[in-house]
Amino acid sequence: MPETEPGKTESTAISEQTPTIIPRDQHAISRSNISPNALKVLYRLHAAGYQACLVGGGVRDLLLGREPKDFDVATDAHPEEVRKLFRNCRLIGRRFRLAHVIFGREIIEVATFRAQHSDGAEEGEGVMSEEGRILRDNVYGTIEEDAWRRDFTVNALYYDISDFSVRDFVGGMQDIEAGLLRMIGEPEARYREDPVRMLRAVRFAAKLGFRIEAATEAPITELGPLLFDIAPARLFEEVLKLFLAGEALNTFELLRHYDLFGKLFPMTEAVLAEEVEGFPHMLISHALRNTDERIDQGKPVTPAFLFAALLWEPMRRLMPPADTPGMSEVQAIQIASARIIAEQARHTSVPKRFSLPMREIWALQPRFEQRAGRRPQRLLAHPRFRAAYDFLLLRGQAGEVEPELCQWWTDFQEQNPQQQEKMLLPETRKKRRRRRRKPRSKSPTPDAT
Repeated sequence: MPETEPGKTESTAISEQTPTIIPRDQHAISRSNISPNALKVLYRLHAAGYQACLVGGGVRDLLLGREPKDFDVATDAHPEEVRKLFRNCRLIGRRFRLAHVIFGREIIEVATFRAQHSDGAEEGEGVMSEEGRILRDNVYGTIEEDAWRRDFTVNALYYDISDFSVRDFVGGMQDIEAGLLRMIGEPEARYREDPVRMLRAVRFAAKLGFRIEAATEAPITELGPLLFDIAPARLFEEVLKLFLAGEALNTFELLRHYDLFGKLFPMTEAVLAEEVEGFPHMLISHALRNTDERIDQGKPVTPAFLFAALLWEPMRRLMPPADTPGMSEVQAIQIASARIIAEQARHTSVPKRFSLPMREIWALQPRFEQRAGRRPQRLLAHPRFRAAYDFLLLRGQAGEVEPELCQWWTDFQEQNPQQQEKMLLPETRKKRRRRRRKPRSKSPTPDAT
């Protein structure tokens, strides 16, 4: 953030800056690559007399020749004014008021330009904690002020629908060309405003292949513990963004490099710290690599499988001893599963729609050892078999189970019922111990009289 001259407010200093305007013929953004629904929103806002721009990751990705995941709009129209223009609009959020314009499955997010909290904000609209964290952010301003409120320079570029130009207030175009991720403003203060920005820095660096600028990078390790104060539900959403963007393995290594992974999964980090290249590290690396490959191939990925891999070894360490009387391995897994989910929920919550399938994947693992009788067919018919089988293969890749077991199940499911019968191992029946019958006691013979 530039220094403010005497006699001028920070807002005035920002508004007087001249942006770099890149005309249509000097940038690579084409309307043919923008969602038609996003264009509808932009055109209607512009026709109603409002300033309307495409902003954020959509602009960044278009300039990099990538296909944007979503398209966000920024405008000087307030949320209630946006709702008046679109019948298919709903307003969401209290901390950060937004308008969602809904087109079937696609949602175009519309945000009003934000300003600095100190610039005449009405009470209750902009709230910060004593530590500098933003608790409510509904102070509206100009496009210039909005640019300086965004996190990284490459995310603060505006595609203006009025003349199809790109407006750059913070040097974002230069950083895109240099492959540099730079925080807008003073990094430590910006991280304190919202500690999740540290996770975003790692995510963008991994996703874009950018280098984090030195001043932006410097405070991350020291400020990492601030993430403990973020709601676990919010961190769950950030974990999905981190690991389901196609660069999960690279993201994992960067998180560990900056000592942030342990803030999300402290029990897993404790295990990894003990065994740097042991089974846990190999299993997680294989799982993340497989996740990246599936995303690259357009295949579905379930967070339940991802969390199953990340928490498998910590769960095993919470299992009751194997020699616990009257307890099977499956029962031990069920007990440990409940413990690990409760403990993990203090840091990164796992919703039941994912934790329940995760627990089933774990509980089915001992059943793969049972290859006699009708047990294999029953396991094959289980609705969670495929995910559990994939997890078995993952354990095999990490060297935790014998390759022969994985190959047996691979072959077994490909055979017809008659061939499957031939593959079954001989069933060993435990001989039932016959109870010895106690001899009947003879009744005493009465004395003859």
